[in-house]
Amino acid sequence: MSAALALIVSSCSQTEAPAPVVITKLAHAEVPPEARKECPALTPKPSKAMTDAEIFEGWASDRTARNICEVRRRAAVAAADAMGKPQ
Repeated sequence: MSAALALIVSSCSQTEAPAPVVITKLAHAEVPPEARKECPALTPKPSKAMTDAEIFEGWASDRTARNICEVRRRAAVAAADAMGKPQ
């Protein structure tokens, strides 16, 4: 019983706990030169008239994929550049 009482009393100690140790480290990212290149260009429009199915399946999805790729690539490069260069 006295051991349990000692444990309870010690857990209610009025002494201040030491300040936590905080270590700040800066992270740096290097962007390879290949990532700085724009996404592949769009495929050229065909010279013939396209059917609705061709537009839906190929032409539109090509442009959508390329635009999404470019937005993501630019954002990733900008984020890495914002982190700064390693010293």
